[in-house]
Amino acid sequence: MAIILSIETSTKGCSAAIHQDTQLVALSELFHEKSSSGMLTSLIQHVAKVSGLDFQAIDAVAVAKGPGSYTGLRIGVSTAKGLCFTLDKPLLAVNTLRGLAWQVHKIAQLVSGNEIPLLCPMLDARRMEVYCALYRADTLEQVSSTEARIIDENAFEEILETQKIIFFGDGAAKCKDVLGKYSNAVFLEQTINPSARSIGVLAHEAYQQSQFENVADFEPYYLKEFMTTTPKKN
Repeated sequence: MAIILSIETSTKGCSAAIHQDTQLVALSELFHEKSSSGMLTSLIQHVAKVSGLDFQAIDAVAVAKGPGSYTGLRIGVSTAKGLCFTLDKPLLAVNTLRGLAWQVHKIAQLVSGNEIPLLCPMLDARRMEVYCALYRADTLEQVSSTEARIIDENAFEEILETQKIIFFGDGAAKCKDVLGKYSNAVFLEQTINPSARSIGVLAHEAYQQSQFENVADFEPYYLKEFMTTTPKKN
């Protein structure tokens, strides 16, 4: 049995959760601008109180590593590392986009029938640029690299000609006019925000496989390298 405290601060909001294995025990989240800077500690204290657990009972701390907001990621990772040092607990890190994909993969079949679509979580970057990646809806296998991508009329063209892609996240709405011409492009109407609810579930997989981060050296996944080099799978 593993008890994991999870932190998510990749975008304008923030959240904290405690999971026992993959079972959600407590969740607290806010979706307001700059909420992570002032409220994250309060959210962490709240989920600890609601769960009735002492911080020493936690087996690991998990954090959404990015991509996302530079400030938000810095606050989340700094807080997670501080807890790890203080409590002498291991650190787990989960790709923010994979966390978003996990939130959607269970309802993907309802949208697509018997077809297995690809999931494309999108986080708003700037202008027509988004942070995105592609995942299989059934297994969450990552099939394209996490990247900062400028969306134009040719984006995803080859894939959309033969396969359905479900687009969602706070960067998807601005892409609908450009990509909506494809019959295989599906845009979810509901808002899907990054949440510690999914980070905790995915962190449990990493915990079982002892995929711990080096607490001293770990840095958020800002995607800065994509400005000058070929993106690598992450």
